[in-house]
Amino acid sequence: MLTIYGLKSCDSCRAAVRWLEARDIEAAFHDLRRDGLDRAMLGRWCDNLGWEKLLNRRSLTWRRIPENDRDGLDRERAIGLMIEYPAVIKRPVLERGNFVAVGFSPEAYDKVFAKTAG
Repeated sequence: MLTIYGLKSCDSCRAAVRWLEARDIEAAFHDLRRDGLDRAMLGRWCDNLGWEKLLNRRSLTWRRIPENDRDGLDRERAIGLMIEYPAVIKRPVLERGNFVAVGFSPEAYDKVFAKTAG
């Protein structure tokens, strides 16, 4: 089953859901705040993408985190921040089996789903 992880209030997540629905692609939506997240989930994503790609350093939430908490990050500290502040995760995260992708653009989704259609 395809799962899209994000926040209900996120414009990119809503756009990704609309894109999937318009193509009759079934996906479960998992709200990172309401439904939660854990180290195992973030560990899978980091293994596939790298923690640096998951961490949204341009978000308003990121800028509100004290600088001393943001400095000198490594994988474990980044995962801890993402658990504490789910809004710093770049969204949406798309996952099915071993496949994980982050972010939304119609062009990127066209490529991803063209590969899986065959």
